[in-house]
Amino acid sequence: MKQDNDPKHTSKSTTEWLKKNKMKTLEWPKWPSQSPDLNPIENLWQDLKTAVHKRSPSNLTQLELFCKEEWARISVTRCAKLVETYPKRLAAVIAAKGGSTKY
Repeated sequence: MKQDNDPKHTSKSTTEWLKKNKMKTLEWPKWPSQSPDLNPIENLWQDLKTAVHKRSPSNLTQLELFCKEEWARISVTRCAKLVETYPKRLAAVIAAKGGSTKY
């Protein structure tokens, strides 16, 4: 399990739960919280935002509809590619000592 610096992941109760349940975590002093390099869902959120923005919703109803339609259009191939490239992205973040990468 990878831990980032998100407060809910480092809270006393979470830390105690992880310890109690003997969960092994990958320690790194400065995992960037919500890094697109390490959280493939962030890439999908960006894809969604870009696609919805291109459609220029003019009200909340359109925004909701466009979000649902564009989310449904995200291909399984796109998701698989993000998962497939995770080891390379992880290695790049480690090499950059938590800094930004080309991904």
